[in-house]
Amino acid sequence: METTEFDIADYLDSEEMIAEYLNSVLEDGDSTDLIVAIGHVAKAIGMTKIAEKTGMSRPSLYKALSDGAKPQFETIMKVLKAIGGQISVHPISS
Repeated sequence: METTEFDIADYLDSEEMIAEYLNSVLEDGDSTDLIVAIGHVAKAIGMTKIAEKTGMSRPSLYKALSDGAKPQFETIMKVLKAIGGQISVHPISS
């Protein structure tokens, strides 16, 4: 039996799935996890499409959204807007 490597981007095929994935990472992960997750979403949508919407080059996007990258907040906001997302703040319930 042949197996293939798991790629989360293959399963991010709806706005609801993308939102659920990013919200889960926001709740349970750290900033590095969030950057990588945004990269997965960008890959699922298409890096070329995201590059066009952000005005960034594809190589710059791959670099900014790779594991261990430290992109500027402005870059994260551009990519979030391009993937159809936004950040929202809610009080933490005790």
